[in-house]
Order: sequence, then C-alpha cells, then structure tokens
Amino acid sequence: MKGYFDHSATTPPYPEVVKAIGEVMLQHIGNPSSLHRLGMQAEQLVTRSRQVIGQSLGVPEASILFTSGGTESNNLALKGISRSLRDRGRHLVTTAIEHASVYEACRQLEQEGYEVTYIQPDKNGIVSADAVMAAVRDDTILVSVMHVNNETGAIQPVEQIGKQLQALPKTAFHVDAVQGIGKVPFYPHKWGVDMATLSAHKLRGPKGIGLLYVREGLVLQPLMGGGAQENGLRPGTENVPLIVGTAKAIRLNMESMSGTVRHMQEVKEELIRELLHIPSCVLNSPESLESGAPHIVNVSFPGVKSEVMLHALEQEGYYVSTQSACSSRDAKASRILKAMGVNEQLASSAIRISLSPEHTLEDVRALAHSCGTIYEGLQTGGAIR
Repeated sequence: MKGYFDHSATTPPYPEVVKAIGEVMLQHIGNPSSLHRLGMQAEQLVTRSRQVIGQSLGVPEASILFTSGGTESNNLALKGISRSLRDRGRHLVTTAIEHASVYEACRQLEQEGYEVTYIQPDKNGIVSADAVMAAVRDDTILVSVMHVNNETGAIQPVEQIGKQLQALPKTAFHVDAVQGIGKVPFYPHKWGVDMATLSAHKLRGPKGIGLLYVREGLVLQPLMGGGAQENGLRPGTENVPLIVGTAKAIRLNMESMSGTVRHMQEVKEELIRELLHIPSCVLNSPESLESGAPHIVNVSFPGVKSEVMLHALEQEGYYVSTQSACSSRDAKASRILKAMGVNEQLASSAIRISLSPEHTLEDVRALAHSCGTIYEGLQTGGAIR
C-alpha cells in the first residue's frame, strides 16, 4: 500500500512469513512441552527458530527469550532485573524520551520504592552518553536507554553507553531496540548490552510476539508464575507458529538490510526536503540524517491539530500517525517532543511519517504535496483547530 506511511506503528508481514505461519498451524499441532513425537517436533521448530534469530543478531541462541511483544519484553527486563537485584541497590537510570512501556514501568517501580533518574535529551531528541554515565551511582542496578526513538527517529548513543558500562559489572544495561532493528546497525553482544527488546511486527513479522535478549548469566525475576517455559522466565505454552514467523521475518529483514537502508535514507532525505518547502512546516526529527534512523520523519504544522491533519491525509489515501501507536489515542501533546523543548503548540500539531523500503521518491513527493495542499486549505478555509 503506497499510501501507508505508518510503518513504525506496524508493518505488513512478508508473504513468506504468512505462509510459514499457516503451514506450522496446520502441520505442527503439538505442544512443545509434550513428550510425544508431535511435541518434540514442535520443540525442534522453536529451537531452530532460536538458532536463526541468534545467528541474525550475533548472540547465543540460549539468550533469546520469546514474549508476547515489545511491551512485555520491556516490562520483564526492567521489573525482572530490578526485583532480582534490589538487595544490591534501588536506583535506575533511563531517559525522558523512552517508549511508554519503559517509562510507565519505571513509574511503577518508583511506587515500589525504587528511585529513577530521567536523563533529558537535547533539542534533536538525543541524550548524552556522558549525562547518562554521570547519573550512575554505586547503587545503580540498571540503565535503560532506547536505541531509536519511536516518534522522532533520533538514534541514541547506546554503543558508547554500553561500552562504558562494561567497566561497571554491577549495573545492568537494557536497550529497547524495537524501532532500530533492521534499520540501523545493532550489535548487543559486542556493545555490552545485557538485555535488548525486539518486536516482530516492526520487522514485517506477526503481531503478538516479541523477544528479549538476556545475556547468559543474568538473573531476572519472572513477572508471572505457572510453568518452566523459556527458562522459567515466561510461563505458558509457546506460540510455535508465531515464533517460526518471527525467525523468518528477522532473517529476511537482516539479509536485505544494507540495500533497503540506503534506499530509505535517500527517500527520507527527499521527503524532508519537500516538506520543508511548505511554509511554516517545522522538522522535529534530527537535522542531521546521520543522527536519525532512515525510516522516521516527525514534523509539525503549526496551528493545525495533529488529529485534523491525520484525518485530512487519510481522506486523500495517506496513513500517518500522531505519536507512537501506543499513545496515539492520548489527547495530550507528545511527552517526547515536550522533553526536547518543543512548545505546546508545535507538539500538538506534530505528525509522524514512517517509511518502508517499498516507498519511492515519487511516493514521498506526492505525500508532501498533499500535506502542503491540505495545510494551506485548513489555514485559508478557517478550519484551523
């Protein structure tokens, strides 16, 4: 769908992924925990999927833990490690621009008696590695910093932070890598990342499944009880079809990454150029293309509410977002943009455009033209909200 510009919210699955999921659902009905032949066949599929994902990410297969998605993985990482290490300390460091599943998990931990330091970003939405490290104390048990911001596309210095934290083995390092995987390089094992979150449906895989990379030797407290699956950290019968689909999606995505990233970077550059030709349009994503992921552009159209612009574009066949999909129904201005110093008016008029490898220069030119025409019409037609 050429008019679909909300790929940061979710991506259409690869046809090969859909086919693989269907075949597993029909042909492999066993429970992976069952001891009979059908159960062992299902278990082998899970094991093979773990191997494929581990190879794709450059991590040991035993460190891959399957969950229901990015939100569960983030909650398990933050709450699991904090509760496991609470006798060592109760201080966490994160940023003011994290996804809601990290931000709200930190708020909940504060209610349990933990202290959280929130690092503020600069005007481009990027936190300083020095500021993160300066906030680390003797009782800091966890640092959590996202790789790519889900609203602006700003790339955070997780490699630099991870390598510095390697000198502090008592402090765990978690990275929400949901928006970055497949778009920007990410090497958790080399960078000293202890835990990393991924979500399949951001990678043209199925919805309802994600994974958490957990460095071997790290002890987490499970969020739920009820079974020994996933090394006792995530009880419940494994969703074998979605696990197989996830492995296939990650493999396909990683194999094509180098070519697709170059293409998306070119298309993004053209999109920004065309949007900034629109009078009064303001770019909220990093000004430097090297500082932002190749698939996310955030802009404001002052004087027009985000929702008005979104629905006007929808009538023209274009689908964009206001904030992250998890916060899009929240009427408040973006917490992320406000943390960057964007004023209330601009934050309330921001839209997020997220690209796919299938988009062309012609596609984004047409989108930008529609944005300009709609914006001008809303201003001159008295429909400003």
